[in-house]
Amino acid sequence: MADHANEQYSKKPKNYTMAPPTKAAGPNSVGYDVYDIWDLGEFDQKGAVATKYGTKQELESLIKTAHEHGINTYIDAVLNHRFGADKTEKFAATEVDNNDREKEVSDKYDIKGWTGFTFKGRNGKYSKFKYNFNHFSGVDYNSEGGRTAIFKIHGDGKDWAQGVDDENANYDYLMGADIDYSHPEARDDTIEWGKWIMDSFEGVAGFRFDAVKHIDSKFIGAFVDQVRKQSKKGSLFAVGEFWKDSTESLDNYLNSLGTQFSVFDTPLHYKFKEAGDAGHDYDLRKIFDDTVVQMRPIDAVTIVDNHDTQVGQSLESWVSPVFKPLAYALILLRVDGYPCVFWGDLYGCAGPKDNAPQPMKQLGDFIRARKLFAYGELRDYWDHPSCLGWVRMGDEEHDGCAVVICNGSADGVKRMEVGSGADLLQEHKGEKWTDVLGWYDGEIEVGQDGWAEFKCHSQSVSIWTKTDARGRNEFKRG
Repeated sequence: MADHANEQYSKKPKNYTMAPPTKAAGPNSVGYDVYDIWDLGEFDQKGAVATKYGTKQELESLIKTAHEHGINTYIDAVLNHRFGADKTEKFAATEVDNNDREKEVSDKYDIKGWTGFTFKGRNGKYSKFKYNFNHFSGVDYNSEGGRTAIFKIHGDGKDWAQGVDDENANYDYLMGADIDYSHPEARDDTIEWGKWIMDSFEGVAGFRFDAVKHIDSKFIGAFVDQVRKQSKKGSLFAVGEFWKDSTESLDNYLNSLGTQFSVFDTPLHYKFKEAGDAGHDYDLRKIFDDTVVQMRPIDAVTIVDNHDTQVGQSLESWVSPVFKPLAYALILLRVDGYPCVFWGDLYGCAGPKDNAPQPMKQLGDFIRARKLFAYGELRDYWDHPSCLGWVRMGDEEHDGCAVVICNGSADGVKRMEVGSGADLLQEHKGEKWTDVLGWYDGEIEVGQDGWAEFKCHSQSVSIWTKTDARGRNEFKRG
């Protein structure tokens, strides 16, 4: 089942997630303080027509051009909250303890909060829905007196959402004006937006949902299920950012949705971080233990790092640059999981002067090796704590590869079989194989029995294919 998923993803168009395309509270915002999801850079609102990234016309051109080049787009959907309200409203609220959101620390009293969203610049185009305080469960500012706290909004049957993470007793509230998806108007408008954005762009194939551990899981499940069934495409890919180093929590979340859904494999990221910090003392055979990709491979989006884990960010846990090539080999060149490459690892990151994280050397070649050679049966050779090897046998359209990774202090060596059975032995015996990365010099000849010794340097990776493998001309090295 997992192998089928990998083959399916590999043969489909490539995919990328774009930043939130929706109008934010200010023209220079990166988009997570979302103001109007129906404005994709089309209306004069919040100081500009365009978002930070451009106009709706430019967005359409970007998605269309990407699609023409075999690249599908996932929309970064920020659905938890709203910012930049157009007016304040008076309503009853209580203050709650920041560390225990179920604990009220004040009597109920009237406050003035920024909860009135009129979207005058859009003037009802696409959606006539306007937010008021009844559509929110909490805010963090009382403009009457200028008090900052977490205010739980009161109303008939209103409460924090229950299908959220249990950190701080209830982690429904994160920031801004927190949307109450138990209100049918708020729920229905957002689901309609999901159908609209899927049907408006041919190249849009799904969503990356921001901060899902703060959103009622029943709503997320309903959103995905209904958009999947009712949009013209009839399908979509969905991945949620549920950032927690707990396979139990992630498993419970996925079980609660009632529809297929993927999550970023946070536990695997922390395994990579641990392995990189420990160096040769880490047993590589345990790298997938207690991870989502091991437990639910179809639902795992595997990552090495992302925008939050990079140096200087709120969840800083940057994987060691020495270990990063090993980590990318583990997510890109095996069967299970749906790998996600971080822009900063491919192109570099902004950061402290003279200390900005640099791009990973030849990460593009790792991606190219996946595209060309990561097909067919997987054969593992995991018999040493510091050196792992595996072979992808290829298929009718693709030649396979042999991969060796080593975190030890000496070069790694793995004797592995690239052919078995009379036909395959005849095909592979005597073949010359080299490392497409060019990191390990020399040629390896496959023996009469279909076996060969494949090598890599210490704390490194090698990706071996036969010298005349289909696509080898795409590599500048090796």
